[in-house]
Amino acid sequence: MGRAFEYRKARKLKRWGNMARTFTRIGKEIDIAVKAGGPDPANNTRLRILIQNAKAENMPKENVERAIKRAVSKDTSDYKEIVYEGYAPYGIAIVIEAATDNNTRTVANVRHAFTKFGGSLGTTGSLDFLFERKCVFKINKPENFDIEEFELEMIDYGADEIFEDEEGIINIYGSFEAYGNIQKYLEEQQYDIVSGEFTRIPVDTKELTSEQRAEVDKILDKLDEDDDVTNVYHNIKED
Repeated sequence: MGRAFEYRKARKLKRWGNMARTFTRIGKEIDIAVKAGGPDPANNTRLRILIQNAKAENMPKENVERAIKRAVSKDTSDYKEIVYEGYAPYGIAIVIEAATDNNTRTVANVRHAFTKFGGSLGTTGSLDFLFERKCVFKINKPENFDIEEFELEMIDYGADEIFEDEEGIINIYGSFEAYGNIQKYLEEQQYDIVSGEFTRIPVDTKELTSEQRAEVDKILDKLDEDDDVTNVYHNIKED
């Protein structure tokens, strides 16, 4: 599960290409977090993690501060988080997460990406059963770290998979509802949190030929080009 997620993440980051779009995405997430929980990271758990995520993406500190200031300004756009779902050719399920201040514009763009390349946009909630919602945290590996002991401890806080990746980062997966408990424990124990976010993992995957995959990638690429789109998930079996 972990390796599949890491591949999807790396693939998405490669598509984003320029940092400006990544910073825009994080800025929208900060806007939503500030309006929901206030501008003080000490009292806003989601904002604290987003600031860590920004650091992990090399987003300049002044950009983060500007995003927070814009969020408390009455002149800023009111972003809403929306989920779209649909099918690509060959029965591939796609779930799109977006942060938008104009749902009419965003849904039109998403629908166009599907219809242009042989897919169809579905109704919200129609594909929930095909994906598991998870939270995932990354922490820098401490000295004298015992991953088995750590895993036993984290089970009590809702973690269900922990592994060390190729870069020596400890990855912690848990249920969607466990996000707050895991974050609180990691902060209280003063672990060096690299990032924390939510993800969707396919319950089952479908294998495609290279030619079929190229067709589906046209939809995925088009969706990833949309500035309102924050995440794209699918159930294609990765190599």
